Amino acid sequence: MKNLLIVWLILFWSVNISAKLRTEVVDYKHGNTELEGYLAYDDDVKGKRPGVLVVHEWWGHNKYVRKRAEQIARLGYIAFALDMYGKGKIAKDFKEAGSLAGIYRSDRALMRARANAGLDVLKKHNLTDTDKIAAIGYCFGGTTVLELARGGALLSGVVSFHGSLDAPNYDKKEIKAKVLVLHGGDDKSVKPEHMSGFQDEMRKSNADWQVYIYGGAVHSFTNPDSGNDPSKGVAYNEKADKRSWEAMKLFFAEIFK
Repeated sequence: MKNLLIVWLILFWSVNISAKLRTEVVDYKHGNTELEGYLAYDDDVKGKRPGVLVVHEWWGHNKYVRKRAEQIARLGYIAFALDMYGKGKIAKDFKEAGSLAGIYRSDRALMRARANAGLDVLKKHNLTDTDKIAAIGYCFGGTTVLELARGGALLSGVVSFHGSLDAPNYDKKEIKAKVLVLHGGDDKSVKPEHMSGFQDEMRKSNADWQVYIYGGAVHSFTNPDSGNDPSKGVAYNEKADKRSWEAMKLFFAEIFK
């Protein structure tokens, strides 16, 4: 009888916890390109709340970015995981991922415009406090949110998780969004000159910026699907994943106060 009660309580609490979360697949467009985003928020939070735009890795809009949007929603925010590539377009392998991401890396104006289309969806939702919006991104997504900041998007802040730091079309504009970069200390995909160039860019842009470097972490350290072999250049690092998430939460507490 006692065991049955425990099972019932577990089921009761799990149902109620999941019942708080509301998710929705959102179809939208950028020009003639059909896109599919993912909205998440906690129904127990009343009224408007800060919004967080979430940008996927170079693989495309997949389950991982949706999981991150749900985690953000459980923190009390409304989250929208945008789609950069097009509805249903997810890379099958590294070669295709590089090709898809390369379109936007070589055309930063297009990158900004496509990301802003997703930002507009988040802004228009009736639960979003439009005075308090941040954008976070992973790998390719980290590069994207930094481009949003460079382009003058009206954001409280941006957070890049293991994103690229180069700015080939840096236009020396003042960056108003606060910037947090979360970087793996052994990430060879970011060249030393890109890190120093990024810092120089932030200074010239009068930005409010921070960089956290996690020792022993390589590229894609937040994604368990990256495997556990750092010698391959990509690998999950549990400590860096947890520490970077806590850093993001502190950042949000500051910019959304």
